[in-house]
Amino acid sequence: MQSLKKVDVHNKRVLVRVDFNVPTDKKGNIIDDTRIRESLPTLRYLVDQGARVIAVSHLGRPKGKPVEEFRMDKVARHLGHLMKKSVIKMDECVGPAVKKAIEAMAPGDIMVLENVRFYPGEEANDPEFSRQLAELADIYVNDAFGAAHRAHASISGVADLLPSVPGFLLEKEVTMLSKVMSGAENPRAAIVGGAKVADKLTLLKNLVEKMDVLIIGGAMANTFLKARGLNIGQSVFEEALVDTARELMEIARERNTKLLLPVDVVVADHFAEDAKHQIVPVDQVPDGWMILDIGPETVKAYRQYINQARTVFWNGPMGVYEFEAFSSGTNGVARAVASAPAISVVGGGDSMAAVYHLGLQNKITHVSTGGGATLEFLEGKRLPGLVSCDFRQQMVG
Repeated sequence: MQSLKKVDVHNKRVLVRVDFNVPTDKKGNIIDDTRIRESLPTLRYLVDQGARVIAVSHLGRPKGKPVEEFRMDKVARHLGHLMKKSVIKMDECVGPAVKKAIEAMAPGDIMVLENVRFYPGEEANDPEFSRQLAELADIYVNDAFGAAHRAHASISGVADLLPSVPGFLLEKEVTMLSKVMSGAENPRAAIVGGAKVADKLTLLKNLVEKMDVLIIGGAMANTFLKARGLNIGQSVFEEALVDTARELMEIARERNTKLLLPVDVVVADHFAEDAKHQIVPVDQVPDGWMILDIGPETVKAYRQYINQARTVFWNGPMGVYEFEAFSSGTNGVARAVASAPAISVVGGGDSMAAVYHLGLQNKITHVSTGGGATLEFLEGKRLPGLVSCDFRQQMVG
């Protein structure tokens, strides 16, 4: 694999696909700049090496046409603040004006192009649009792991037309996620939460084959509890996947994977932040009530296995953590992962939000920026963004 540090980039036009798809408030202010900060090592390296750096990203879902709230101006300003350096912002992504501005750049200059999803050719992976992007640069660097599962022009198309290498963030993501599935640090534990088994079925099937411990929480645990024959009251579950949950538990038994489910839960009389709630053993859920979080005994049991692990992966909340009354399970697991004497990897927006809310990010080995890309990588799928930049992906399927 060609490494970025082995490529001569001095005075070269380097097109860097970054993931600047950051959340903003109603006024357009950036409320979480994690993805921008994660791009800084690659961008600073290129600037320091005297490259002419051209950063391209999407923001939001403009559906192939310009949308004012999704323009990249605020991102470019914030990037300049973080890098303590002037950043050129273009109002277009391709075309004569962009080419002229790039030719006027000095070594070490950095430019941010307009939102690449303003162009329908991006998501269509249109060859002509890919060619227009490729004409802007001499070298292509993919550092957008969060978009690596998309076969888009700025991810796949342009990489076929230019010498292509991964950026430092992409390398780090692949290295850390590969360790989760095939690293030498045993025992390995995975914690999976969230709402639906269906959304993470392939991931669960892969994890149950490879982990020593598989910990289940969130609403998806209800489907497993139902498969065990327990009364779960009015709790949300996936009736069509009860048999699948039962099969996963059987696979776990056959492979000697410890599959952990809640032993106590926090139940509410209806779905609301101010609902009446109580903690009950998992086999004593009152009729008409619903499970909205794991209980303290479950957190204690999960923490015991997390502390014994040497590699830990966590994706998905343990309950409706947006409601304070039902956030203890997610917060308890976050603290357990942060304090574990293990390589710890956290992936997924909700899990990442919990980690940052508690200020635990510096105690986690790696907080993945991937979202859907993280899940697809761990499911064993080949990601277009890794294949296209000649990244020899360590397959986990």
